[in-house]
Amino acid sequence: MKKHNTFKVVLITMLVFMLLTWILPAAYYSGSYIDQGRVQMGLFDLFNYPITAISYFGYIAAFVLVVGGFYGVLNKIGAYRTMLDKLVSKFKGKEVVVLSIIMVVIALLTSICGLQLGLIIFFPMLISIILLMGYDKIVAALAVVGSTMIGMLGTTYGYNNTGIIPSILGNSFTDEILTKSILLFLGMVLLIFNTVWYIKKVKSSDKKATVKKVTAKEEKKTTKTSKTTKAKSSKDTKAAVKEEKVIVVTGDEEEDSYVPAVVSGKKHTVWPLALIFAIIFIILVLAFISWSGAFGITAMDDATTAVTGFEVFGFTLFGKLLGTVNAFGSWSIADMITVLLVFMFILALIYKVKFDEVIDGFVKGAKKALAPAVIVILLYTILVITTYHPFQLVIYKAVLGITDGFNVFTTFITAILSALFNVDPIYAFQSSLPYLASIVTNADNYPIIAVVYQAAYGLTMLVAPTSLFLMGILSYLKIPYGKWFKTIWKLVLELLVVLLIVFTILILI
Repeated sequence: MKKHNTFKVVLITMLVFMLLTWILPAAYYSGSYIDQGRVQMGLFDLFNYPITAISYFGYIAAFVLVVGGFYGVLNKIGAYRTMLDKLVSKFKGKEVVVLSIIMVVIALLTSICGLQLGLIIFFPMLISIILLMGYDKIVAALAVVGSTMIGMLGTTYGYNNTGIIPSILGNSFTDEILTKSILLFLGMVLLIFNTVWYIKKVKSSDKKATVKKVTAKEEKKTTKTSKTTKAKSSKDTKAAVKEEKVIVVTGDEEEDSYVPAVVSGKKHTVWPLALIFAIIFIILVLAFISWSGAFGITAMDDATTAVTGFEVFGFTLFGKLLGTVNAFGSWSIADMITVLLVFMFILALIYKVKFDEVIDGFVKGAKKALAPAVIVILLYTILVITTYHPFQLVIYKAVLGITDGFNVFTTFITAILSALFNVDPIYAFQSSLPYLASIVTNADNYPIIAVVYQAAYGLTMLVAPTSLFLMGILSYLKIPYGKWFKTIWKLVLELLVVLLIVFTILILI
């Protein structure tokens, strides 16, 4: 079952939530607190709710599969591995700096632009680069999951992340922007520090584990053969013989599967591939920044209307060719599926990949992404459970009832629980904020509540078994949940302390 560890954790979580529907009564808030009594989840619901999840959120799973298929086709193109090797060769001796830059960029794009879902497009490539730089899969997960969640924790202008909070509370989206920026900075410092500490710890343990002393008899034999040293290799082990010790380097076949094979032979031209990646990135940024919501800019809406309404002899040519297209700033992740498929076939044409090879590569890549895609559906099934059987508000009421009025610590606990129960931030905020606003009527506290909720969501999703990014990446990299928890708990504790200090300062000033 170790092979399917992530599935086991998610399924156990689902069963726990099912059990909670039998233990706790259901309630919802609609102008007032309404007790529904117990609304138990039945056996048939356990199998019907995944279908409901697919009908509402299947496009996210489809997006994950298409990303996998896209990289499956890239693996058929020799220029892709050549591009990765060239990048890694330029990073030689600067690996820690490059790793830190990767994490900072992901966090900034998440915080400022709300691009976390779209950035999944680049995660397989970034993971390959990190592994090629000599780091393990845990480091790769820390880089992509950790930085994404730090970006959520310190969301500044990422309207798609937390835009629903001011719509519920009525405060300004940019309230406490300095506090949010400070949290983003401190979170990144702690993430990079803990990642570098983990790297040094692994290197130190590897040195102790890979060096073994040899006997006097073996030493003579080793000395004699050291002049014509040859690497001895097996399926899992490579040994290099030196004069007084044998250094054993353990390979990881699973890690190799995340790096495309080297294609020897003719020279591979890299620039078309690099250009396509750049274009996809630009489209992603332009399409997902909430221009009107976060910045009040309507130029993208106006431009889209002008293009789709442009007439040639009374015929709206571009409107008909493009079909139903949203303005930049209003795209969903489903729109990026079209972009990826179009550029996938463009790359196949440029690099002369046969159609059968494209299909073969796409299918293989999609199969590799199947596990994360299924995890997505299962996690959204849990969301369906908590939505159809709303036991969570009972818990929130109990926690918030510990104190009278606004208390930052009970609010923080409630925000953590709402993140745990709801994989999607919109549902997490919607599940408890309306009720919280009904008992905390002083609007001066709302900017602090907004910071508490976004910070709690980012912190919780670093470790929660209901975290879409975490469980998806763990299933993709085949990292056991327990191993991740042992790695991340110190960072989570450090972030918790920092957040409590910042929140205490906020209520004192």
